[in-house]
Amino acid sequence: MRLYIAEKPSLGRAIAAALPGPLEKGPGMLRCGSGEQAVVVSWCIGHLLEPAEPGHYDARWQKWRLQDLPLFPQRWQVMPKDSVRQQLNVLESLIRKADVIVHAGDPDREGQLLVDEVIRHAGAECPVERVLINDLTPAAVARALQAPRDNREFRHLSDSALARQRADWLYGINLSRFYTLSYREQGKDGVYSVGRVQTPVLGLVVERDQTIANFEPKPYYRVLAHVRDLESVAGSATFEARWLPDEGLQDHLDDEGRLLDKSLAGQIVAEVEGRPGRITEARFRDRKERPPLPFSLSALQIEAGRLFRMGAKDVLDAAQSLYERHQLITYPRSDCRYLPEGHFEQRQSVVQAIARVDEDLGQACDGADTSRRSSAWNDAKVDAHHAIIPTSRAAPKGKLSQAERNIYNLISRYYLMQFYPEAIHREGRLTLIIGKHQFRASETAIASPGWKQLEIHQRDAREEPAKVPLPRLNVDDAIVCDRAEFRERLTKPPQHFTDATLLAAMTNIARFVSDADLRKTLRETDGLGTEATRAAIIETLFRREYLYRDSRHIKSTEKGQTLINALPRGITNPDMTAVWEATLERIRQGEGDPREFLGELQQQIRGYIDAPAGVDADQDASGNAAVHCPKCRAPMRIREGKFGQFHACTRFPDCKGTRPLEARAPQDGTGQKPIPCPNCYSPLVRRQGPKGWFWGCSNFPSCRQTVNDNDGKPAL
Repeated sequence: MRLYIAEKPSLGRAIAAALPGPLEKGPGMLRCGSGEQAVVVSWCIGHLLEPAEPGHYDARWQKWRLQDLPLFPQRWQVMPKDSVRQQLNVLESLIRKADVIVHAGDPDREGQLLVDEVIRHAGAECPVERVLINDLTPAAVARALQAPRDNREFRHLSDSALARQRADWLYGINLSRFYTLSYREQGKDGVYSVGRVQTPVLGLVVERDQTIANFEPKPYYRVLAHVRDLESVAGSATFEARWLPDEGLQDHLDDEGRLLDKSLAGQIVAEVEGRPGRITEARFRDRKERPPLPFSLSALQIEAGRLFRMGAKDVLDAAQSLYERHQLITYPRSDCRYLPEGHFEQRQSVVQAIARVDEDLGQACDGADTSRRSSAWNDAKVDAHHAIIPTSRAAPKGKLSQAERNIYNLISRYYLMQFYPEAIHREGRLTLIIGKHQFRASETAIASPGWKQLEIHQRDAREEPAKVPLPRLNVDDAIVCDRAEFRERLTKPPQHFTDATLLAAMTNIARFVSDADLRKTLRETDGLGTEATRAAIIETLFRREYLYRDSRHIKSTEKGQTLINALPRGITNPDMTAVWEATLERIRQGEGDPREFLGELQQQIRGYIDAPAGVDADQDASGNAAVHCPKCRAPMRIREGKFGQFHACTRFPDCKGTRPLEARAPQDGTGQKPIPCPNCYSPLVRRQGPKGWFWGCSNFPSCRQTVNDNDGKPAL
């Protein structure tokens, strides 16, 4: 018997529809054909198996206790999920009878693992083939079924998914327990949920929010010269040129090269106004711009968020419906923006289908030159799945929602762009010198829109007036400054994250990595999470009340800020997680070792948990051991006060504990990891009495427990 195992029922039905009949329904399966030629199609319903809970490995691990940490299983185990146990039983029975199994999971690393783990769990010994289905239309499914491959070719994809699953288990369970229990000893309630990916994403938002909250706008000055050709008549049209900072004036500029000195701005104006000058550089050219590639999921989510203000999950849900229910687009959870070269042959039917599904694009379809072949068709760039494009299906199965219409229209536009000519930009630049000061003027205009005529413009009614073209001057041509001025501007803080910008940050995390050497090693494609998981990660942070929406902006809650402020920077910064994500990608490509990856992760976890007393697992920005509040033992941060810098409790205003900055570790023990009172479990504080140092409960006078001091540590 030949057994097809799909990732979900909808894919199973699509496979059955592409196989010879007759079709016979059974419990959790479909039988196609008759006699010896009959094949069976069955399916998973998401993950049928899940990683075993800690208590399954060791009964002691069922309870949350610091002394049991870290939890590192010696042999990993999975357990059937109760909600889908019946379907697992169906598959186990079918696998035992199969002569050949065809793995038809989704063409990504999670889809690979999802079916592989069921095949392993059932102990299959027969050959296993793999089919990659990116398009659920009957013709496309039939083509995929005719091209099976050996499933062993995809073992690295499965290894990568399994390594990610185990890494998330190790990181989340160990560090969530560790920090929750540690802060409970300080009298804090709640669960400190730590995730390998979710916590650095939350850290990005918290850091951005705190940057904005602490931002102080500063004035800067933009010097402009209004210039004309010296040979032109006085009063003729002028063009505007902006002052270029001189090397000798760096002390008057900020990090972004903006002039901060108002008097200097006025001096420059006085020195150039009415003075002659000359052109030192003249460059005019027509620049061609190729059409953007078709969408990957992240690119689609970013663009839909920008244009339609849709959340990442909303975009994924609409795309998934267009794929599964309506069969109007190809597989949406793709990280690829290229297409197989063989797909070029289907362009006519796809363009015709777009015109029938979306009447607004009828004219765009008529204008498409299908003899054009953009760089999007490239077999070398395509792996398990390809870019998201429309299918050749010419009608939806039912009425499309507004979100589905928007997403289909956007995907179709980017596909049609491949058959339009390049956009041509007319660019000009003049650099000039007046006295000792340099200025630059530039122009940009679209000479021929090409594919850009398919772009969606948000504010057509508020277009800026076209700039006057620059005069076509040459090097050494004489000019004169009719008028000069400076304009005062205020520096602005960065914008709060939106769905689009947060996804962009997760996709290209190298921009947010603090380590300069590490930033160089990360590629533009290295990010936090995967195409399929980023939306779920953001939604998890909303569900746990770490983030909230303020109109279109995403902001951190007080709960989210408290969590990030309480954790070491190594956990909240994206640096290490970005490296791990890049390592998982190398494992997927067969270049990394999953055992080595998990071993390094375990060392990192052990480093946080086994940090010796007096030395926190992390350090403050100055590289010193972190200091804890003398009142409640919460972490402290450096603040600026009327009399200079000081340490303040991160729980302010609930706790108003402070302490001065000290050159050495505090003698009262607040530089050490909090140690619970043996009587009430509040943190102990080191105090000095008439007879020397001792440890007293921070809950004094409610608790009067004391402990002797033993060389700076409680004698417990």
